[in-house]
Amino acid sequence: MGKIIIRAYPHYLEDQSSPDEAEYCFAYTIEIENGLSQSIQLLERHWLITDANGQQQEVQGSGVVGEQPQIDAGERYAYRSGVQLRTPLGFMQGSYTFQDTGGNLFEEPIPMFTLAMPHLLH
Repeated sequence: MGKIIIRAYPHYLEDQSSPDEAEYCFAYTIEIENGLSQSIQLLERHWLITDANGQQQEVQGSGVVGEQPQIDAGERYAYRSGVQLRTPLGFMQGSYTFQDTGGNLFEEPIPMFTLAMPHLLH
C-alpha cells in the first residue's frame, strides 16, 4: 500500500517583518502527495508552532486555507499559508486528519520544519 507524503517549503518574508518590533513573518507552501490507491479528503489541521524562546502556539481547525480538499489517488495538492513569530527562528509540526472513500478517519503527521531568517543558521 502506498502512503501520503507531506512536504513543507518555508521562506522568510522580509518585507512583511519588523525585527525591531519582534515581528518575523514566514510563508510556507505545503505539498501533500496521495500515494494511496483511493481518494482522500483533508478534514482538519493541527499545528504546534514553537519560537526560539520556547513559546508555543497551537492551531487547530477545519481544513486548510478555507478548503477541505479532496486529493485523488496519485495526485498532489499544494497550498500556501503563513505564520508570524516573535523570534527569527522557529519550528512547526503537526498533523492532518483525512477521510478515505470508505469514511474512515486517519491522521498523518506533518514532519517538523524550520522557520529561519536567512543567514541565521549556517
